[in-house]
Amino acid sequence: MAGHVYIMASQRNGTLYIAVTADLARRVHEHKTGANETSFTSRYGCKRLVWYEEHFDIRDAIAREKALKKWGRAKKIALIEDMNPDWQELYRGLWW
Repeated sequence: MAGHVYIMASQRNGTLYIAVTADLARRVHEHKTGANETSFTSRYGCKRLVWYEEHFDIRDAIAREKALKKWGRAKKIALIEDMNPDWQELYRGLWW
C-alpha cells in the first residue's frame, strides 16, 4: 500500500503539522473541514497543505514521517521552501 507524508501549516512560517496517510486528498479535506475538531490541526489552524511526498510503501512513509519530526524547525522550513517557496496551498492540485 502506498502512502504520503505531508506538512500542514497555519500560515507561512507558522505552526507546522507533519503526518502520514494512505489517502492524502481525503485526509487534507478532513483537516480543512474540521472533521475532528479536537485535533491538533483544528486547535492551531493548520489548514494549508504546504508540502507532501509520495512513497510506494506506507512503511517507508511512516519512517520518513518519524525522521522529519526529529528535524529542527529551520530544516523543516527549508524542506517546504525547496518544493513550495511561496507556501502556496497545494491541496487544489490533488486530483487522485
